[in-house]
Amino acid sequence: MKYRILLWILWPSFLVSGLAEGFLFSFVQPDDLVFFGHHPNISDEGIYTLGFFAIWIFCALSSALTTYILPGIDTDSAGKDRGVL
Repeated sequence: MKYRILLWILWPSFLVSGLAEGFLFSFVQPDDLVFFGHHPNISDEGIYTLGFFAIWIFCALSSALTTYILPGIDTDSAGKDRGVL
């Protein structure tokens, strides 16, 4: 059951982060980014990659919070009553 919950968290957040990154970088060019007054010395692909993983982490945290507060999910006893592994 733990792997199923992990899949419920990571897969939707992966899909949404792909869409969010496409939307974000449609408006923001990597050459325009400035952090603390300096342009990062990273290639455009590196900025896209870091942006994707940052967005994915935030989306995964959101999905994990939703899974945590969802009533009826107990990883220790879920499936034992029904004979499901």
